[in-house]
Amino acid sequence: MILASSEFALPRSSSEKRFLYDIVANGRNGIDVDKFDYIARDCRACGLGCNFEFQRLMETMRVLDDEICYRAKDYLTIHKLFATRADLYRTVYTHPKVKAIELMVVDALVLANDYLQISSSIQDPAEYWKLDDSIIKTIETSPCPELKEARELILRIRRRNLYQACLYWLLFCNFCNEYAVPRDIMDNFKKVTPHDIVCSQKNGGVMLKEEDVAVSNVKIDLTRGKDNPLESIHFFKDYESDEKFTIPDERISHLLPASCQDMIVRVYSKKPELVEKISEAFENYQLKTYGIKAQ
Repeated sequence: MILASSEFALPRSSSEKRFLYDIVANGRNGIDVDKFDYIARDCRACGLGCNFEFQRLMETMRVLDDEICYRAKDYLTIHKLFATRADLYRTVYTHPKVKAIELMVVDALVLANDYLQISSSIQDPAEYWKLDDSIIKTIETSPCPELKEARELILRIRRRNLYQACLYWLLFCNFCNEYAVPRDIMDNFKKVTPHDIVCSQKNGGVMLKEEDVAVSNVKIDLTRGKDNPLESIHFFKDYESDEKFTIPDERISHLLPASCQDMIVRVYSKKPELVEKISEAFENYQLKTYGIKAQ
């Protein structure tokens, strides 16, 4: 297992080169070859453009005081690294359809657990390593009546009959055309649950149950939560200088985003006929909790 380095971790010895631990999993500022690899690979695989040039950073970085530092003129290149990663999370890794399938797979595994005893493997490494995607095929092809509900969920995924997103709610520290929440509310945000939605429905008509609702709370940031990762990166002016320093955003551009984190709440209906009812309940929840609803 590769453990991330950290600026708070003590070196194992006074002579150890700590910067070596930053190469693969950088806990100091998040710049590492792991991100270089999956960002370039996933952008290519998904047909997305990638403006980030990791080769430029690798050719110009240098070590100062046991820390990997970067040229000051590469500030925007590094910003593109984090922005591209955040864009991948928004448009690929946490895409509404991707999260819908994820929720359905989880539900199928939970339904199949009593019969297949999936959770019993968690504490046994010799069995746990055997859990892979083949378990989906096992559920899908099994004739056992105990797996009927799980099998039907997998079949729905195959037929693209997915859980339907009722409404999107974007929590931002700044203005967003979907929903804007003040920073103090963002700081104290409590994850939305199916129970919250069901308790916010109006009386009359079909009564919702928690098992009718699925909720996905997605956080997207630049690797350091609300903090700007570029504030923890050290730069140097040129190769003749051994001085390292940080660069505030405002010294580069006033067009850079002031917020470094989004929280997206998506509410899904497991049954197509309940989409409108669940959407109404989610709007009621927003009005009751924050006094405003998404537009």
